Amino acid sequence: MADTNPSRRKKAPQTAEKEASQAIQKAAEAAKDAPRKKTGRPSKYTPEIAQEICERLADGEPLRQICRDDGMPEWRTIYDWMYRDDALGEAGVGLSAAIARAREMGQDAIAEDIFHEVSQDPERILSEGGGRIDSGYVQLIRARADIKLKLLAKWNPKRYGDRVQLAGDAENPLKTQVDISLFDTLLTTLETRRQAKE
Repeated sequence: MADTNPSRRKKAPQTAEKEASQAIQKAAEAAKDAPRKKTGRPSKYTPEIAQEICERLADGEPLRQICRDDGMPEWRTIYDWMYRDDALGEAGVGLSAAIARAREMGQDAIAEDIFHEVSQDPERILSEGGGRIDSGYVQLIRARADIKLKLLAKWNPKRYGDRVQLAGDAENPLKTQVDISLFDTLLTTLETRRQAKE
């Protein structure tokens, strides 16, 4: 049987709304007071984390390898920081500029590592007639150096890439010069032959 009293029908929705809003307020207060669990990686920007990332990049360590360590944010978070606010760095230098500068320094560190690896004396295998150079070790050092050099050439082709210039650029425009003296000599020779036949 349906309730026909109009006053009861109006009070029921208002009471339900009040109870719902009170429940929401209680849940919000309980959430504020409850201790939060620290899960996942930190995503809040701090100058200390940015400084450590830049120092490790300057030593030649890749960003994703840095981000795999405990206490470091994910690499996506760092790119978000760079994209969101470029003025987060100290002394007016943005995070993007600081990371770019650190990466350049890291590329130089990698180049120095290559130089030190290839300039060391190779390992030797002891044999009856004395020691001989371990060819496997030499190939390993060569492969490592080649991989690092190729990465450097991709990361910074201006500094570490092969200089093959097929077209001009702003610093060194392409110039074309045509020497028509050969064609002029050829035409005069053909003209004199034609006249000699007549």
